[in-house]
Amino acid sequence: MLIRPEQSERDNAVSVLRAFIESGGYVPGDRLPSERELIGSLGMTRNRLRKALDALERDGEIWRHVGKGTFVSAQGSAAGAGSLVQLSQQITPVQLMRARIALEPALAREAALHASHEAVVRLRQAMRRCRNAGTWDAYEAQDDSFHRSIAEATDNVLLLSLFDQLNQVRRTVAWNNVVRQTNRPDDNHTSFEEHEKILEGIEARDPVAAQAAMHLHLRSVSGRLFGEL
Repeated sequence: MLIRPEQSERDNAVSVLRAFIESGGYVPGDRLPSERELIGSLGMTRNRLRKALDALERDGEIWRHVGKGTFVSAQGSAAGAGSLVQLSQQITPVQLMRARIALEPALAREAALHASHEAVVRLRQAMRRCRNAGTWDAYEAQDDSFHRSIAEATDNVLLLSLFDQLNQVRRTVAWNNVVRQTNRPDDNHTSFEEHEKILEGIEARDPVAAQAAMHLHLRSVSGRLFGEL
């Protein structure tokens, strides 16, 4: 197999960054040095560093909080990643949905209590991107961003880490029974209004309304996918 030079450089940068994290004794929840510090410590360009950070984030080894920095994920170790893979093989889509219904309304409640103005702005931007998505794949990516932004808005590293672990399992669970009848969500797709209600509760600093809106949203999604749980 032919390996392109840029792929080799990226893989090397990922290895260097991963070794830095391991040798530095960083544990889940620890914040990594700033990009400027990492560039100096690792001797790589900003572009190579960002590609390496993107790769580790995709693998679930780190997560980034806008305005606060880059953190080591709870699943960052090989053992942690392996346990999540094993978990995803044992859980059904219905069980996964039940877990979301248990966790995410509580995250919406915490977001209503603790979200910064900047966090609310990011939520509205994510919600707008959901509405503008041109395909189902694009919508799913932006919907994922919206829900993760709510977890970020809790301003709680542990809650965000729990969401990330749940979300990583969600990405690997087989959704074989989901059949799309259209190329993109309809303009009256029910999730759009449900997202708006969640955001309204968070913006109003109303934890009861935000929690209830998220619970209603996830029950609605569950009903479309599986019927009543």
